[in-house]
Amino acid sequence: MTEIALPNCEKGLGKLIFTQDSPNLIDGVGIGTLSLYPDDRGYFLELARFKQAVNTQVSAAMSYPGAIKAFHFHKHQTDLWAVVGGMLQVALVDLRPESKTFGLRNTLYIGTLRPWQLSIPPGIGHGYKVIGADPAMLVYVTDRFYDPQDEGRIPYNDPQINYDWETQHK
Repeated sequence: MTEIALPNCEKGLGKLIFTQDSPNLIDGVGIGTLSLYPDDRGYFLELARFKQAVNTQVSAAMSYPGAIKAFHFHKHQTDLWAVVGGMLQVALVDLRPESKTFGLRNTLYIGTLRPWQLSIPPGIGHGYKVIGADPAMLVYVTDRFYDPQDEGRIPYNDPQINYDWETQHK
């Protein structure tokens, strides 16, 4: 397990991200739009293209409504997330002490109602809560094979990250 120094954050969601070019986005995090091609039979969703796929892993996680999976981070791995069913409240926190956005938290609502692709670089704590009445399916691509030595975990309710997972009723 990788150790890391945690910031001391105030209780809350951090900066809400509603646009792909938000100035409040954690440094190095990227947002793209997924290419969706519907027709009379259903749809085709393009998640990623690779010129050369060396040590790339594609995985999927299905989670039930209300489930929280948080927080974890990677020392070297970059994740590319696409929610292909349901909706997620995604929480990010910058854990890189040398970063200009160290300690900044972001909240994004992504999934079928906002089909964004999310690139999460190393050193960014990340997790999610399934929102709505349906399960969510997250498909993610990593730029290296899973290595438990590269991954660190932080409890979803860590008092230093202090993320508010409660429904905001806004």
